[in-house]
Amino acid sequence: MANATTRAKRLNETKMILRQPLLLIAIILSFALLLLFVIYPLAKTLIYSLTDETGAFSLANLITILQTPRYGKVFGRTMALGLIVAVIATFIGYVFAYTVTRVNVPAKGFFKTMATLPILSPPFVLSLSIIFLFGKQGLISKNLLGITGSSVYGLKSLIVVQVMSFFPIAYLTLSGILASIDASVEDAACNMGAGRWKTFWTVTFPLSLPGIISGALLVFIQSLEDFSNPATIGGDYTTLSIEVYNIITGSYDMRKGSVLALLLLLPAVIAYLLNKYWVNKKSFVTVTGKPTQARKLIEEPHIKWPLFAFCLIVSAIIILFYGTVIFASFVRTWGVDFSLTLDQYRKALQYGWDSLKNSMTLGLISAVIGGLLGMVIAYITAKRNYFGKRFIEISSVLMFSVPGTVLGISYILGFNSKPLALTGTGIILVIVFTFRNMPVAIESGTTTLLQIDNSIEEASTILGADTGYSFRRITLPMLKNAFFSGIVYSFTKAITAVSAVIFLVSPRWKLVTSNIYSLFDLAKYGQAAAFVTMMVGILLVFIGLFNTVINFLLAPRSKVPQAKTKTEESK
Repeated sequence: MANATTRAKRLNETKMILRQPLLLIAIILSFALLLLFVIYPLAKTLIYSLTDETGAFSLANLITILQTPRYGKVFGRTMALGLIVAVIATFIGYVFAYTVTRVNVPAKGFFKTMATLPILSPPFVLSLSIIFLFGKQGLISKNLLGITGSSVYGLKSLIVVQVMSFFPIAYLTLSGILASIDASVEDAACNMGAGRWKTFWTVTFPLSLPGIISGALLVFIQSLEDFSNPATIGGDYTTLSIEVYNIITGSYDMRKGSVLALLLLLPAVIAYLLNKYWVNKKSFVTVTGKPTQARKLIEEPHIKWPLFAFCLIVSAIIILFYGTVIFASFVRTWGVDFSLTLDQYRKALQYGWDSLKNSMTLGLISAVIGGLLGMVIAYITAKRNYFGKRFIEISSVLMFSVPGTVLGISYILGFNSKPLALTGTGIILVIVFTFRNMPVAIESGTTTLLQIDNSIEEASTILGADTGYSFRRITLPMLKNAFFSGIVYSFTKAITAVSAVIFLVSPRWKLVTSNIYSLFDLAKYGQAAAFVTMMVGILLVFIGLFNTVINFLLAPRSKVPQAKTKTEESK
């Protein structure tokens, strides 16, 4: 009965949408774009992997991969790395989140900044800092400890780099969960005689467990997808993303590379689906809408200061890593001549100014398109109910779970021949950036829209406004923060992308990240540091510009005339 009622409502709203041309066009266009640029390339990769050279169905390549001990070993290494990084990063993220939300420590704003900085920074930063600090010419290993010939390449360095890169993901997930737990639940435990430790293990920890699992799964996905860190600091510890790259660029075996890409895609998608459709339904509601007392922050010294010291040490390590890279960009020759100079910047710009300009241009275009399209898709999925909505919901966020290496292969296979021959052009890079990074804008927009009462738009419609006008003048200004978040994230990820574009760059459209990767191969770390420092500066400038422009364009403009008094009328 309930299903029949739901179908009837969906049918009625679908009929209403058919009478609103602008909304209908938005739905059809979103459906077509997602089908073409998300489903089609992934399906192309799946079909290509499971067929032979004649196009006939074949599992020969898959069987060969599974029977080869080397690939099994690489797969096991990749999973092990992901699990180790997920556990350690989630632990650090939890401690940071708990300290910021529950403990009365000084410098909370500083800790929040340190816990989010790695998300907004370019790749290669931490790998560079490890080399500068602990490499053969390392500031710590050689200059302070007197160790010569030390090697920083391998599993240990890779774990450190990935943990510092991805623990902010766990922090952001867990800080929201911990802040939303009703304080009265924990206070009740304390009033019944439970100490802080017992209250934590019997109340706080179980209530935050869904966030812990969600954060760990998200970190695990990021570790699987990571290409830049294993490529630069992994050494002999090869992961699946590196193996796929080596097979395609070294052996020129696209079919075997696509099969390995599927092995990389499978655990990433499973982890994403577990997080989205299982973990998110395991939350424990403690926010009832009833008035509650303000949270009393922990003041006990034996809890407060150890947590403060832990966060301070992690923050100091982050500052050391980032400060080292910035300092190295102004040094003439690291480990030999520490005199200050701008030569690294001059050489870097001579080597790759065009690539830096390409990254900024394509990143800006894709960020604006992705932000707008993300708001549209968020609107038609959060505020409308129609046949085909489920397809748009799933396919629009699917790219978030697809490893960048798999995405690059999919776009090569899907758009390498007519009538969709886009490889080697700037258009395909804009498309990849747009659909790769758009899920964040959609999720942010959807969360905001679900909090907006439908009666606001209904009032606009009653007054004679069509759907497009209501969306542009009422809904979109309310989406300002979500729009800003989506654009900033899209631009940041676009100009720092590596794995998704490593197969798609061309001599005409070379990007700054591919140039930095080439500088690693040439051991020109000073120029790489200069590029990374410039990218940090560019990101900060563009974030400020985005904020200013969006506030100006979406600021509410009242056109209601002021009533005149009788005195004014007589004048």
